[in-house]
Amino acid sequence: MSKELTERQKELLNFLRAESANTGIMPSTREIQAHFGFKSQTAAMGHLRALEKKGVIQRLAGKARAVIFPESLEREEIVDIPLYGNIAAGYAQDATEEKEAVVSVDVRSLGLSHSRSDKRFALRVSGESMIEAHICDGDTVILEQREPRHGDIVAALIDGESTLKRFLIEDGKAYLKAENENYPDLTPINELSAQGVMVGLLRQA
Repeated sequence: MSKELTERQKELLNFLRAESANTGIMPSTREIQAHFGFKSQTAAMGHLRALEKKGVIQRLAGKARAVIFPESLEREEIVDIPLYGNIAAGYAQDATEEKEAVVSVDVRSLGLSHSRSDKRFALRVSGESMIEAHICDGDTVILEQREPRHGDIVAALIDGESTLKRFLIEDGKAYLKAENENYPDLTPINELSAQGVMVGLLRQA
């Protein structure tokens, strides 16, 4: 199949494989757009659709970072991820640290690798400050313990309280941004640290 790919398609496929191997997750369309300098996320999606038509990737509808390689379909990748209670998607609140349950996740369907499963945990979302990022009250977010990058959605500890927001850096200073115009940006007075970077989303039907 690879002989049929254009040079740009080969570059994109190599980028997907490299990022998946290095970080344990598939790059988002936003990250693909930034890496290749596409004018829009729609352009990135168009290239992904072209790769899918040529059979070198498969996209899963309704899943976060939903790109997998066909060879991975033969393996069952069900893992238990610890659920640590609630995370505010509103105003920051006291962190919930006690493990209360586990969620069983097919990491393949989320576009994740099995190798970093011990670095992942889950939190239930409480609030509506991230609704424009399609994260709703009652959803469960899957997070991974790693350093955040500009634009990542993170579970963060800000001045002793926890919240789920987008992590941004401006003029060398990190702050948190809601994805709902009714909620303000959060700038730390003393401390801002990411507890985990969002890599998947679960929603009950």
